[in-house]
Amino acid sequence: MAQFFSIHTDNPQLRLIRQAAAIVRTGGVIVYPTDSCYALGCQLGNKDTMTRIRAIRQVDEQHHFTLVCRDLAEISHYAKVNNSQYRLLKASTPGSYTFILEATREVPRRLQHPKRNTIGLRIPDHPVVRALLAELNEPLLSSTLMLPGDEFPLNDAGEIRDRLERQVELVLDGGPCGLEMTTVIDLTGDVPELARHGRGSLVPFGIAHG
Repeated sequence: MAQFFSIHTDNPQLRLIRQAAAIVRTGGVIVYPTDSCYALGCQLGNKDTMTRIRAIRQVDEQHHFTLVCRDLAEISHYAKVNNSQYRLLKASTPGSYTFILEATREVPRRLQHPKRNTIGLRIPDHPVVRALLAELNEPLLSSTLMLPGDEFPLNDAGEIRDRLERQVELVLDGGPCGLEMTTVIDLTGDVPELARHGRGSLVPFGIAHG
């Protein structure tokens, strides 16, 4: 049975954040709120929990996970970032974006795109996940909470608990946080390319969306 924590969105209780981090460290899968929508998260180096998230979402090994990071320094540890990419990242983080970048050797091969050696990374703008990342002292391996057959991500913590109470260890209830996924920007080329238009504005990247 999943634990269920009602957490303050603006001022998360440290006691609950520490308990959530402990669950992640001991191999738990959690549901947590972000600045786009709810997400599934687990420990970066834990292959078993990654497999469990794939099973929850019923996606295959081609499905890409995201590394949810605290700051640009952490992104630079897991991705190769040049000066122009850094400027774009600095101008648009934290925010509702996922960035595709070339992975460094710190990223396990199973997390990289099999042909391009890329990884998706993001710095969310939400107090709950930012507090959790600070307590973990490492990125969360993450995937949007979109269940098979659903048209939109789940947004009600009570419904999330009802549907996933035997498949996750913890639901962090931060109230409704939205149905719109992040905007995905591919920064591996000479100019930024739009991979998915979501909540984040395209203005910082000079991309026109028709």
